[in-house]
Amino acid sequence: MSLRLSTVILPYRRWHEGGRAAWARAEQLGFHTAYTYDHLSWRTFRDGPWFGAVPTLTAAASITERLRLGTLVTSPNFRHPVTLAKELISLDDISGGRVTLGIGAGGSGFDATALGQEPWTPRERADRFAEFVPLLDRLLSEDAVSYEGDFYSAHEARNIPGCVQRPRLPFAVAATGPRGMRLAARFGQAWVTTGDPKLYENGTSEQSIQAMRGQAERLDDICAEVGRDMTDLDRVLLTGFTPDRGGPLQSLNAFVDFAGRHVELGFTEIVIHWPIPDSQFAADEKVFEQIAMEAPAQLR
Repeated sequence: MSLRLSTVILPYRRWHEGGRAAWARAEQLGFHTAYTYDHLSWRTFRDGPWFGAVPTLTAAASITERLRLGTLVTSPNFRHPVTLAKELISLDDISGGRVTLGIGAGGSGFDATALGQEPWTPRERADRFAEFVPLLDRLLSEDAVSYEGDFYSAHEARNIPGCVQRPRLPFAVAATGPRGMRLAARFGQAWVTTGDPKLYENGTSEQSIQAMRGQAERLDDICAEVGRDMTDLDRVLLTGFTPDRGGPLQSLNAFVDFAGRHVELGFTEIVIHWPIPDSQFAADEKVFEQIAMEAPAQLR
C-alpha cells in the first residue's frame, strides 16, 4: 500500500479569514485526510481564537468533495458518547461518508478542568476511555442503545438512520499503553501515535525510531492476543511531537527521508501540521505544498 499523507488544520482562524481557504486547499493538494484537534483550547493558542471541531468539520464537508475529514483526537475530557454519536452521525451524513474519528484518552491540559471538574489521574482517564469507546461503538452501530456503566449511561438512545459508512465510521485510536492498544485492536480501523513524549525535549531521532518500533511490536502482540489481523489495522503517525520537531518540513528530501524511516516501521499514514506562523508548527508554505504534491509518489 502507498503511504497516505494527511494534514491537521488547527481551528484557530475565522472561517472567512483563512479557515475556509485552508480546507479547500488541502483537497486541492491531494491530502488523504484533513484532521483538526478536538479541544476547547490548546496550549499556546489558549488566549487566542479557537473554534469547535465538529462545526469546523461540517463547514469543511460543505466545500470539499473527496477529502476525508476527522478529529485527531477526540477524548472523554468534555465529550459524552451519546451526544458525540449524534453529532458524528450528522457529520458523516453531511460529508457523504468521509469522516474518521480520531479518539484518545485525553490528557491533563485545559480541557481536563474546563467543565469544573478536577483533572482525572492517568488511571481514571484509562478507565473512562475503556468504557467510552465500546459504548460509542454501539451508539454508532445500533438503532437504539441502553447502557449503565460506571461513568456513562444511555437510556434508549436513538441513532437512526446511523452512519453512511457501515457498520459505522472508522475509529483511529491513539494509544501507547497496553489498555489503549487493546481498544485499538478491538475497535479501531487505525492506531495513532505521536511517538514517545519523554524523548521530545532531549531525545534523538534514532531513539524515537526505536521507541516507535517497540510500540509497533507491542501492538502486534496485542493484535495476536485478541485475534485481530495486524495487517488490517492502519498505523498513523501524527508528526511534530518527536525529537525531529519541524525538521522533516525543511525540505522535500528531509521529509522523504523521515517518512521513509517510519514507513519501514509499518506506518501507513503520516500526518503533518498545516503551517502556522510564529508557532511550533511554523514552516515554509511553499515547501509544505511541495511535500504534499510530490512526497507520496516518492514513498510508494
